[in-house]
Amino acid sequence: MEKRKLGFWEIWNMSFGFLGIQMGFALQNGFASRILQTFGAEVHELSWFWIVAPLMGLIVQPIVGHYSDNTWTKLGRRRPFFLVGAVLASVGLILMPQADIFTAVFPTLWVGAGMLMIMDASFNIAMEPFRALIADNLHTDQRTLGFSMQTVLIGFGAVIGSWLPYVLTNWLGVSNESVNNGVPLNLTLSFIIGAAILVLTIIITVATTKEYTPQELKAFEDPANEIPAPVNKPRLTDIFTDFRHMPVTMRQLSWVQFFSWFGLFGMWVFTTPAIAHHIYGLAIEDTSSQAYNDAGDWVGVLFGVYNLVAGIFAFALPVIAKNIGRKLTHTISLIIGGISLISIYFVSDEYWAILPMIGVGIAWASILAMPYAILAGSIPPLKMGVYMGIFNFFIVIPQIINALIGGPMVKYLYNNDAIFAIVTSGVSLIIAAMLVFRVKDVDDLKSNSEIL
Repeated sequence: MEKRKLGFWEIWNMSFGFLGIQMGFALQNGFASRILQTFGAEVHELSWFWIVAPLMGLIVQPIVGHYSDNTWTKLGRRRPFFLVGAVLASVGLILMPQADIFTAVFPTLWVGAGMLMIMDASFNIAMEPFRALIADNLHTDQRTLGFSMQTVLIGFGAVIGSWLPYVLTNWLGVSNESVNNGVPLNLTLSFIIGAAILVLTIIITVATTKEYTPQELKAFEDPANEIPAPVNKPRLTDIFTDFRHMPVTMRQLSWVQFFSWFGLFGMWVFTTPAIAHHIYGLAIEDTSSQAYNDAGDWVGVLFGVYNLVAGIFAFALPVIAKNIGRKLTHTISLIIGGISLISIYFVSDEYWAILPMIGVGIAWASILAMPYAILAGSIPPLKMGVYMGIFNFFIVIPQIINALIGGPMVKYLYNNDAIFAIVTSGVSLIIAAMLVFRVKDVDDLKSNSEIL
Protein backbone atom coordinates (compact mmCIF):
# COMPACT_ATOMS: atom_id res chain seq x y z
CA MET A 1 0.00 0.00 0.00
CA GLU A 2 1.03 3.59 -0.60
CA LYS A 3 -0.26 6.83 0.85
CA ARG A 4 -2.31 8.90 -1.54
CA LYS A 5 -0.84 12.17 -2.70
CA LEU A 6 -2.59 15.15 -1.18
CA GLY A 7 -3.59 18.35 -2.91
CA PHE A 8 -2.16 21.76 -2.13
CA TRP A 9 -5.08 22.92 0.01
CA GLU A 10 -5.19 19.65 1.93
CA ILE A 11 -1.55 20.12 2.91
CA TRP A 12 -2.22 23.81 3.64
CA ASN A 13 -5.15 23.05 5.98
CA MET A 14 -3.19 20.25 7.67
CA SER A 15 -0.44 22.75 8.53
CA PHE A 16 -2.61 25.81 9.15
CA GLY A 17 -2.48 25.50 12.93
CA PHE A 18 1.24 26.17 12.76
CA LEU A 19 0.43 29.77 11.82
CA GLY A 20 -1.16 30.28 15.23
CA ILE A 21 1.48 28.29 17.09
CA GLN A 22 4.27 30.32 15.53
CA MET A 23 2.46 33.60 16.11
CA GLY A 24 2.47 32.77 19.82
CA PHE A 25 6.04 31.48 19.60
CA ALA A 26 7.15 34.71 17.90
CA LEU A 27 5.58 36.81 20.64
CA GLN A 28 7.47 34.72 23.17
CA ASN A 29 10.78 34.85 21.27
CA GLY A 30 10.59 38.51 20.39
CA PHE A 31 9.27 40.01 23.61
CA ALA A 32 9.76 37.65 26.56
CA SER A 33 13.22 39.09 27.32
CA ARG A 34 11.80 42.61 27.13
CA ILE A 35 8.95 41.71 29.50
CA LEU A 36 11.32 40.00 31.93
CA GLN A 37 13.63 43.03 31.89
CA THR A 38 10.60 45.23 32.57
CA PHE A 39 9.85 43.05 35.59
CA GLY A 40 13.42 43.52 36.86
CA ALA A 41 15.68 40.92 35.22
CA GLU A 42 19.23 42.02 34.40
CA VAL A 43 20.83 41.29 31.02
CA HIS A 44 23.06 38.47 32.24
CA GLU A 45 20.08 36.81 33.99
CA LEU A 46 17.91 36.55 30.87
CA SER A 47 19.27 33.24 29.65
CA TRP A 48 18.69 31.71 33.10
CA PHE A 49 15.00 32.60 32.99
CA TRP A 50 14.80 31.27 29.45
CA ILE A 51 16.14 27.89 30.55
CA VAL A 52 12.61 26.82 31.47
CA ALA A 53 11.70 26.82 27.78
CA PRO A 54 14.12 24.14 26.53
CA LEU A 55 13.72 22.15 29.76
CA MET A 56 10.02 21.85 29.01
CA GLY A 57 10.84 20.64 25.51
CA LEU A 58 13.30 18.09 26.82
CA ILE A 59 10.68 16.62 29.16
CA VAL A 60 7.45 17.09 27.24
CA GLN A 61 8.12 16.31 23.59
CA PRO A 62 9.34 12.68 23.81
CA ILE A 63 6.46 11.84 26.19
CA VAL A 64 3.91 13.51 23.94
CA GLY A 65 5.47 11.80 20.92
CA HIS A 66 5.28 8.40 22.61
CA TYR A 67 1.65 8.78 23.65
CA SER A 68 0.57 10.28 20.33
CA ASP A 69 2.10 7.24 18.59
CA ASN A 70 0.02 4.96 20.78
CA THR A 71 -3.24 6.88 21.15
CA TRP A 72 -6.33 6.65 19.01
CA THR A 73 -9.45 8.74 19.67
CA LYS A 74 -12.35 10.15 17.68
CA LEU A 75 -10.03 13.03 16.81
CA GLY A 76 -7.21 10.68 15.78
CA ARG A 77 -3.86 10.43 17.53
CA ARG A 78 -2.05 13.70 16.80
CA ARG A 79 -4.91 16.22 16.82
CA PRO A 80 -5.94 15.86 20.51
CA PHE A 81 -2.43 16.81 21.61
CA PHE A 82 -2.02 19.98 19.61
CA LEU A 83 -5.58 21.05 20.49
CA VAL A 84 -4.84 20.75 24.23
CA GLY A 85 -1.44 22.39 23.74
CA ALA A 86 -3.04 25.37 21.99
CA VAL A 87 -5.53 25.98 24.80
CA LEU A 88 -2.83 25.84 27.48
CA ALA A 89 -0.45 28.05 25.47
CA SER A 90 -3.18 30.66 25.07
CA VAL A 91 -3.52 30.86 28.87
CA GLY A 92 0.22 31.52 29.21
CA LEU A 93 0.13 34.15 26.45
CA ILE A 94 -2.69 36.06 28.11
CA LEU A 95 -1.18 36.01 31.60
CA MET A 96 2.55 36.57 30.99
CA PRO A 97 2.46 40.33 30.27
CA GLN A 98 -0.07 40.73 33.09
CA ALA A 99 2.01 38.90 35.69
CA ASP A 100 1.93 41.96 37.93
CA ILE A 101 -1.70 41.17 38.87
CA PHE A 102 -0.29 38.30 40.95
CA THR A 103 2.17 40.43 42.92
CA ALA A 104 0.18 39.95 46.13
CA VAL A 105 1.06 36.23 45.99
CA PHE A 106 4.43 35.96 44.17
CA PRO A 107 7.13 38.33 42.88
CA THR A 108 6.18 39.60 39.43
CA LEU A 109 9.41 38.39 37.83
CA TRP A 110 8.82 34.82 38.99
CA VAL A 111 5.22 34.84 37.79
CA GLY A 112 6.43 36.04 34.39
CA ALA A 113 9.01 33.25 34.27
CA GLY A 114 6.29 30.76 35.27
CA MET A 115 4.06 31.90 32.42
CA LEU A 116 7.04 31.50 30.07
CA MET A 117 7.33 27.91 31.29
CA ILE A 118 3.62 27.23 30.74
CA MET A 119 3.77 28.72 27.25
CA ASP A 120 6.75 26.73 26.14
CA ALA A 121 5.50 23.45 27.61
CA SER A 122 2.24 23.99 25.74
CA PHE A 123 3.95 24.92 22.46
CA ASN A 124 5.93 21.69 22.79
CA ILE A 125 2.75 19.68 23.35
CA ALA A 126 1.39 21.12 20.10
CA MET A 127 4.48 21.35 17.90
CA GLU A 128 5.92 17.85 17.54
CA PRO A 129 2.56 16.09 16.92
CA PHE A 130 2.14 18.63 14.10
CA ARG A 131 5.45 17.62 12.55
CA ALA A 132 4.63 13.94 13.04
CA LEU A 133 1.26 14.52 11.32
CA ILE A 134 3.05 15.74 8.19
CA ALA A 135 5.24 12.64 8.13
CA ASP A 136 2.22 10.41 8.86
CA ASN A 137 -0.01 11.75 6.10
CA LEU A 138 2.34 12.55 3.24
CA HIS A 139 3.90 10.33 0.60
CA THR A 140 7.73 10.33 0.68
CA ASP A 141 8.11 12.63 -2.32
CA GLN A 142 5.71 15.17 -0.79
CA ARG A 143 7.48 15.48 2.56
CA THR A 144 9.81 18.30 1.54
CA LEU A 145 6.75 20.16 0.25
CA GLY A 146 4.88 19.42 3.49
CA PHE A 147 7.62 20.65 5.81
CA SER A 148 8.22 23.64 3.52
CA MET A 149 4.50 24.44 3.71
CA GLN A 150 4.78 24.38 7.49
CA THR A 151 7.71 26.76 7.18
CA VAL A 152 5.62 29.13 5.04
CA LEU A 153 2.88 29.24 7.67
CA ILE A 154 5.43 29.47 10.47
CA GLY A 155 6.94 32.46 8.67
CA PHE A 156 3.62 34.24 8.16
CA GLY A 157 2.49 33.54 11.72
CA ALA A 158 5.77 34.81 13.12
CA VAL A 159 5.58 37.98 11.00
CA ILE A 160 2.15 38.76 12.42
CA GLY A 161 3.30 38.07 15.97
CA SER A 162 6.57 39.99 15.63
CA TRP A 163 5.07 43.06 13.97
CA LEU A 164 1.87 43.26 16.00
CA PRO A 165 3.16 45.52 18.83
CA TYR A 166 4.73 47.92 16.28
CA VAL A 167 1.54 47.96 14.19
CA LEU A 168 -0.70 48.57 17.21
CA THR A 169 1.41 51.56 18.23
CA ASN A 170 2.36 53.15 14.90
CA TRP A 171 -0.78 52.39 12.89
CA LEU A 172 -3.53 52.22 15.51
CA GLY A 173 -2.20 54.56 18.16
CA VAL A 174 -1.98 52.08 21.04
CA SER A 175 0.51 53.27 23.67
CA ASN A 176 3.90 51.60 23.97
CA GLU A 177 4.87 53.59 27.05
CA SER A 178 5.70 51.82 30.29
CA VAL A 179 3.39 53.06 33.05
CA ASN A 180 4.71 52.56 36.59
CA ASN A 181 7.45 50.30 35.15
CA GLY A 182 4.79 47.93 33.81
CA VAL A 183 4.43 46.18 30.44
CA PRO A 184 3.21 48.60 27.74
CA LEU A 185 -0.40 48.23 26.55
CA ASN A 186 0.61 47.38 22.97
CA LEU A 187 2.48 44.29 24.22
CA THR A 188 -0.36 43.14 26.48
CA LEU A 189 -2.92 43.43 23.65
CA SER A 190 -0.57 41.64 21.24
CA PHE A 191 -0.32 38.62 23.54
CA ILE A 192 -4.12 38.47 23.96
CA ILE A 193 -4.69 38.66 20.18
CA GLY A 194 -2.02 35.99 19.66
CA ALA A 195 -3.81 33.66 22.08
CA ALA A 196 -7.12 34.01 20.22
CA ILE A 197 -5.58 33.39 16.79
CA LEU A 198 -3.65 30.38 18.12
CA VAL A 199 -6.82 28.61 19.25
CA LEU A 200 -8.72 29.52 16.07
CA THR A 201 -6.10 28.18 13.65
CA ILE A 202 -5.72 24.92 15.57
CA ILE A 203 -9.48 24.36 15.45
CA ILE A 204 -9.41 24.85 11.66
CA THR A 205 -6.72 22.15 11.27
CA VAL A 206 -8.53 19.76 13.61
CA ALA A 207 -11.80 20.23 11.70
CA THR A 208 -10.37 19.84 8.18
CA THR A 209 -7.73 17.10 8.57
CA LYS A 210 -8.06 13.34 8.72
CA GLU A 211 -5.45 10.89 9.99
CA TYR A 212 -4.48 7.41 8.89
CA THR A 213 -5.34 4.73 11.43
CA PRO A 214 -2.50 2.75 13.07
CA GLN A 215 -3.49 -0.25 10.95
CA GLU A 216 -3.16 1.76 7.75
CA LEU A 217 0.22 3.16 8.83
CA LYS A 218 1.47 -0.35 9.57
CA ALA A 219 0.51 -1.37 6.05
CA PHE A 220 2.59 1.53 4.67
CA GLU A 221 5.71 0.54 6.63
CA ASP A 222 8.85 -0.22 4.68
CA PRO A 223 10.20 -3.65 5.75
CA ALA A 224 13.72 -2.49 4.91
CA ASN A 225 13.61 0.29 7.51
CA GLU A 226 16.41 0.39 10.06
CA ILE A 227 14.13 0.04 13.09
CA PRO A 228 11.54 -2.75 13.45
CA ALA A 229 7.99 -1.86 14.37
CA PRO A 230 7.08 -2.65 18.00
CA VAL A 231 5.68 -6.12 18.67
CA ASN A 232 4.85 -5.75 22.39
CA LYS A 233 2.48 -3.37 24.08
CA PRO A 234 4.21 0.03 24.05
CA ARG A 235 5.47 1.43 27.36
CA LEU A 236 6.68 4.89 28.27
CA THR A 237 10.10 3.46 29.12
CA ASP A 238 10.41 2.41 25.46
CA ILE A 239 11.59 5.98 24.87
CA PHE A 240 15.00 5.03 26.30
CA THR A 241 15.20 1.97 24.05
CA ASP A 242 14.20 4.03 21.05
CA PHE A 243 16.87 6.59 21.94
CA ARG A 244 19.59 3.93 21.99
CA HIS A 245 18.46 2.59 18.61
CA MET A 246 17.95 5.88 16.83
CA PRO A 247 18.79 5.83 13.10
CA VAL A 248 22.28 6.76 11.92
CA THR A 249 20.88 9.74 10.02
CA MET A 250 19.35 11.05 13.22
CA ARG A 251 22.65 10.77 15.10
CA GLN A 252 24.40 12.70 12.35
CA LEU A 253 21.72 15.38 12.24
CA SER A 254 21.92 15.77 16.01
CA TRP A 255 25.19 17.74 15.75
CA VAL A 256 23.79 19.96 13.02
CA GLN A 257 20.78 20.69 15.19
CA PHE A 258 22.94 21.31 18.25
CA PHE A 259 24.90 24.19 16.74
CA SER A 260 21.90 25.54 14.81
CA TRP A 261 19.75 25.90 17.91
CA PHE A 262 22.61 27.06 20.16
CA GLY A 263 22.89 29.99 17.77
CA LEU A 264 19.15 30.61 17.50
CA PHE A 265 18.70 30.66 21.28
CA GLY A 266 21.41 33.28 21.70
CA MET A 267 19.77 35.42 19.04
CA TRP A 268 16.30 35.23 20.63
CA VAL A 269 17.50 35.97 24.16
CA PHE A 270 20.00 38.76 23.52
CA THR A 271 18.82 40.67 20.43
CA THR A 272 16.74 43.20 22.38
CA PRO A 273 19.57 44.30 24.74
CA ALA A 274 22.06 44.06 21.86
CA ILE A 275 20.04 46.36 19.59
CA ALA A 276 19.19 48.75 22.44
CA HIS A 277 22.82 49.10 23.51
CA HIS A 278 24.80 48.63 20.28
CA ILE A 279 22.57 50.47 17.79
CA TYR A 280 20.35 52.77 19.89
CA GLY A 281 23.26 53.67 22.19
CA LEU A 282 21.31 53.13 25.41
CA ALA A 283 22.86 52.34 28.75
CA ILE A 284 22.91 48.64 29.60
CA GLU A 285 20.78 49.19 32.70
CA ASP A 286 18.08 51.09 30.75
CA THR A 287 15.03 48.78 30.58
CA SER A 288 12.04 51.12 30.82
CA SER A 289 12.70 54.38 28.94
CA GLN A 290 10.72 55.37 25.86
CA ALA A 291 13.84 54.79 23.74
CA TYR A 292 14.18 51.27 25.15
CA ASN A 293 10.56 50.46 24.29
CA ASP A 294 11.09 51.89 20.79
CA ALA A 295 14.13 49.60 20.44
CA GLY A 296 12.06 46.66 21.68
CA ASP A 297 9.33 47.37 19.13
CA TRP A 298 12.00 47.60 16.41
CA VAL A 299 13.38 44.19 17.40
CA GLY A 300 9.86 42.88 16.73
CA VAL A 301 10.06 44.41 13.25
CA LEU A 302 13.47 42.81 12.65
CA PHE A 303 12.21 39.41 13.80
CA GLY A 304 9.20 39.86 11.55
CA VAL A 305 11.52 40.51 8.60
CA TYR A 306 13.47 37.27 9.05
CA ASN A 307 10.24 35.32 9.47
CA LEU A 308 8.71 36.94 6.39
CA VAL A 309 11.79 36.03 4.37
CA ALA A 310 11.57 32.49 5.74
CA GLY A 311 7.93 32.21 4.71
CA ILE A 312 8.73 33.34 1.17
CA PHE A 313 11.96 31.36 0.83
CA ALA A 314 10.15 28.22 1.98
CA PHE A 315 8.25 28.19 -1.33
CA ALA A 316 11.58 27.84 -3.12
CA LEU A 317 13.06 25.17 -0.85
CA PRO A 318 11.46 22.13 -2.56
CA VAL A 319 12.67 23.32 -5.97
CA ILE A 320 16.18 24.11 -4.75
CA ALA A 321 16.44 20.82 -2.86
CA LYS A 322 15.26 18.86 -5.89
CA ASN A 323 18.01 20.39 -8.02
CA ILE A 324 21.00 20.47 -5.67
CA GLY A 325 19.96 18.08 -2.87
CA ARG A 326 18.65 18.74 0.61
CA LYS A 327 22.07 18.66 2.25
CA LEU A 328 23.66 21.30 0.04
CA THR A 329 20.53 23.44 0.35
CA HIS A 330 20.80 23.30 4.14
CA THR A 331 24.54 23.95 4.17
CA ILE A 332 24.33 27.08 2.04
CA SER A 333 21.36 28.41 4.02
CA LEU A 334 23.15 28.01 7.36
CA ILE A 335 26.29 29.74 6.08
CA ILE A 336 24.22 32.70 4.86
CA GLY A 337 22.49 32.93 8.24
CA GLY A 338 25.74 32.74 10.19
CA ILE A 339 27.45 35.47 8.17
CA SER A 340 24.34 37.64 8.52
CA LEU A 341 24.29 37.42 12.32
CA ILE A 342 27.99 38.26 12.54
CA SER A 343 27.45 41.28 10.28
CA ILE A 344 25.07 42.90 12.82
CA TYR A 345 28.19 43.90 14.77
CA PHE A 346 29.10 46.25 11.92
CA VAL A 347 25.65 47.87 11.72
CA SER A 348 25.21 51.32 13.29
CA ASP A 349 21.71 52.20 12.07
CA GLU A 350 18.46 50.40 12.92
CA TYR A 351 17.29 50.39 9.29
CA TRP A 352 20.49 48.75 8.05
CA ALA A 353 19.84 46.01 10.63
CA ILE A 354 17.05 44.82 8.32
CA LEU A 355 19.59 43.53 5.78
CA PRO A 356 21.15 40.83 8.01
CA MET A 357 17.66 39.63 8.91
CA ILE A 358 17.15 38.61 5.29
CA GLY A 359 20.02 36.14 5.60
CA VAL A 360 18.76 34.95 8.99
CA GLY A 361 15.38 34.28 7.37
CA ILE A 362 16.97 32.05 4.73
CA ALA A 363 18.68 30.00 7.44
CA TRP A 364 15.51 29.86 9.57
CA ALA A 365 13.45 28.53 6.66
CA SER A 366 15.93 25.74 6.06
CA ILE A 367 16.26 24.88 9.78
CA LEU A 368 12.50 24.44 10.03
CA ALA A 369 12.22 22.22 6.95
CA MET A 370 15.37 20.43 5.78
CA PRO A 371 16.35 18.47 8.93
CA TYR A 372 12.82 17.08 9.28
CA ALA A 373 12.56 16.21 5.61
CA ILE A 374 15.89 14.38 5.84
CA LEU A 375 14.97 12.68 9.11
CA ALA A 376 11.50 11.45 8.12
CA GLY A 377 12.87 9.01 5.55
CA SER A 378 14.86 7.11 8.20
CA ILE A 379 12.03 6.57 10.72
CA PRO A 380 9.35 3.81 10.62
CA PRO A 381 5.78 5.22 10.45
CA LEU A 382 4.66 3.71 13.76
CA LYS A 383 7.58 5.38 15.56
CA MET A 384 7.25 8.77 13.88
CA GLY A 385 5.91 10.62 16.93
CA VAL A 386 8.39 9.39 19.49
CA TYR A 387 11.39 9.91 17.19
CA MET A 388 10.24 13.41 16.32
CA GLY A 389 10.05 13.98 20.07
CA ILE A 390 13.48 12.48 20.71
CA PHE A 391 14.86 14.57 17.83
CA ASN A 392 13.80 17.56 19.89
CA PHE A 393 16.52 16.63 22.42
CA PHE A 394 19.01 18.03 19.95
CA ILE A 395 17.05 21.27 19.80
CA VAL A 396 16.55 21.81 23.53
CA ILE A 397 19.89 20.55 24.91
CA PRO A 398 21.91 23.25 23.09
CA GLN A 399 19.41 25.84 24.32
CA ILE A 400 19.83 24.60 27.91
CA ILE A 401 23.61 24.81 27.57
CA ASN A 402 23.37 28.31 26.11
CA ALA A 403 20.96 29.27 28.91
CA LEU A 404 23.50 28.13 31.51
CA ILE A 405 26.62 29.67 29.99
CA GLY A 406 25.21 32.49 27.87
CA GLY A 407 24.55 34.87 30.76
CA PRO A 408 27.97 34.44 32.39
CA MET A 409 29.63 34.80 28.98
CA VAL A 410 27.84 38.09 28.39
CA LYS A 411 28.66 39.36 31.90
CA TYR A 412 32.25 38.25 32.33
CA LEU A 413 33.58 37.63 28.81
CA TYR A 414 31.67 40.31 26.87
CA ASN A 415 31.40 42.91 29.68
CA ASN A 416 27.57 42.95 29.41
CA ASP A 417 27.75 43.89 25.71
CA ALA A 418 25.12 41.54 24.27
CA ILE A 419 26.13 42.19 20.64
CA PHE A 420 28.95 39.66 21.08
CA ALA A 421 26.38 37.00 21.99
CA ILE A 422 24.84 37.65 18.55
CA VAL A 423 28.26 37.24 16.90
CA THR A 424 28.72 33.95 18.77
CA SER A 425 25.37 32.80 17.41
CA GLY A 426 26.56 33.50 13.88
CA VAL A 427 29.70 31.43 14.37
CA SER A 428 27.58 28.59 15.73
CA LEU A 429 25.43 28.52 12.56
CA ILE A 430 28.54 28.29 10.38
CA ILE A 431 29.79 25.31 12.42
CA ALA A 432 26.39 23.66 11.92
CA ALA A 433 26.72 24.16 8.17
CA MET A 434 30.05 22.33 8.12
CA LEU A 435 28.56 19.38 10.00
CA VAL A 436 25.86 18.84 7.36
CA PHE A 437 28.54 17.19 5.22
CA ARG A 438 28.50 14.16 7.56
CA VAL A 439 24.76 13.48 7.21
CA LYS A 440 23.37 10.54 5.24
CA ASP A 441 20.06 11.48 3.57
CA VAL A 442 18.22 8.17 3.16
CA ASP A 443 15.53 9.14 0.67
CA ASP A 444 16.78 12.35 -0.87
CA LEU A 445 15.28 12.84 -4.30
CA LYS A 446 18.84 12.85 -5.63
CA SER A 447 20.10 9.98 -3.49
CA ASN A 448 21.29 7.98 -6.52
CA SER A 449 23.86 10.66 -7.20
CA GLU A 450 24.29 12.34 -3.82
CA ILE A 451 26.06 15.64 -4.22
CA LEU A 452 27.88 15.82 -0.91
